[in-house]
Amino acid sequence: MKRLAVLALALLALGLAWTGAALAEDIVLGVPTSLGFLEGKESINAVNLAVEEINAAGGVKVGGKAMPFKVVSIDVRDAAPGVPVPEALLGIEKLILEQKPQAMLVGPFRSEALQASLDLIAKHKVPLLATIAMTPAIEAKIAEDPKYKYIFRTCLNAKYFVGYLVGTMEFLNKEFGFDKVYVMHQDVAWARATADIVTKVLQDKLKMQVLAVESFPTGSSDFSPALLKAKTGGAQIILPIFDMPQSGTLVKQWRSMKVPALLAGFISPAVGPASWATFDKKIGGMINCVFEIGSIPAQKFPPAAKFYQAYEKKFGKPIEAGHGTAPSYASVYLLKAAIEKAGSTDPDKIADALAATDAETVLGRVKFTPGHQAVYGNDPAQEALGAVFQWREDGSRVIAYPPALAEGKIELPAWMKSKK
Repeated sequence: MKRLAVLALALLALGLAWTGAALAEDIVLGVPTSLGFLEGKESINAVNLAVEEINAAGGVKVGGKAMPFKVVSIDVRDAAPGVPVPEALLGIEKLILEQKPQAMLVGPFRSEALQASLDLIAKHKVPLLATIAMTPAIEAKIAEDPKYKYIFRTCLNAKYFVGYLVGTMEFLNKEFGFDKVYVMHQDVAWARATADIVTKVLQDKLKMQVLAVESFPTGSSDFSPALLKAKTGGAQIILPIFDMPQSGTLVKQWRSMKVPALLAGFISPAVGPASWATFDKKIGGMINCVFEIGSIPAQKFPPAAKFYQAYEKKFGKPIEAGHGTAPSYASVYLLKAAIEKAGSTDPDKIADALAATDAETVLGRVKFTPGHQAVYGNDPAQEALGAVFQWREDGSRVIAYPPALAEGKIELPAWMKSKK
C-alpha cells in the first residue's frame, strides 16, 4: 500500500509538473483597450475567434513545437470621457508586468493614449499590433527611431480615412454638382487630424468650398445649432467625423430638421445593422464609412464576407463596429505568421518578421510602411481596404466606394430629390 501511495504521489507530482510546463508553453497575447466600448468589445471578440481557430488547427509552430495562444486583457478605459492618459498607461504596464505577454493586440482606443504609450512599449519590448487608434503622428517616430520597432498598426490611419472621404466627396461633386461642405468633428486627436487634412484636400485639390469646420467635445449630444448653420449657409454636404455614442443624435436631428444637405462621413453608432432599429428606421440616405472591410460583408471580396459570417455564427450577432474588429482578427494571423517565420517568441525577431509582412488577409493584402502602418488603398489584391456605404430606405447597407467593392451608386434622400 505504501508503495502504491508513493507511486500515486509521484504520478500526481509528475502530472502537476507536466501541466505547469504546458501552461508555460502558451504564447500570451495581451489586449489592453477600452473594453466597455463597442470597438473594444468586438475587437477582443475577434481576437478570441482567431485564437480559437488557430489553436484548433494546431497552434503556432515554433522550433518544432506547437504552441497555443492564450489571451489576457485589461480595461484601460481611455475612451471614457475624463479618463486621463496616465491612467491608461498604468493599465498597459500592469498587464505587461503581471501577465508577461509575448505580444499585445488592439491597444489604446484614443490616439493620445497610443502616442503616450510608445516609450512604455519600447521600454518593455513587447510587440503591439494596434487596431483602433488612428493618428498618423506616431509613424515618423517609428520610422526614424529603432527603439520603436515593436509598434505596428493594422487598422487604417487618419490619412487613409481621408482618402476614402475625399473619393466620396469627388463622386458627389461629379454626380450631383455638390461643392459646399460643412465639416463637424469630435474634439479628439484622430478626428481633428482627419478634419484638418480633409479640409485642405477639399479646398486645394477638389476646389470645393468648406463653409465651416466645427468641433464638439466628447459627450456632446445636441447638434441642432450647427445643423441650422449648415442649412442656412447653403451646405450641400455635411461631413461628420465622430466615434462617440452620443453622435447618433446628429443623424436623428438631421432627419427631423430635413436639412437639405447629404450627410456623408463617419458616425460610429450608425454603422452596424442594429443601428437601423436603434434610430427608428430613420437613417436612410446617410452615407457612412466602415474603416476596414470584414467589419461589413463586402460581397466582392470573399475573405471579408467569410470572416463577417464566422463572427456572427460564433457570437450570435453581426459586427456592429465600423472600426477595429476585422484588423484585430487579421492581426492574430499576422502575428502567428511572424512568430513562425522568426522561429521564436523573441520580441526583436517578431518585430523584424512583422516589418517584412506581405500577406493576404480579411482586410485585403497587408504590407507595412517604414512607419509600420498597414497600407490602405482601393485594390484588395494590392492593399488593405476600407469601404463607404449608404443606408437605403429599406434598411440595407450598400457599398458605394471604392469601385472594386461597389454594390450600387449613392442616392439622394427623398426630401433632397425635390430640391435638386
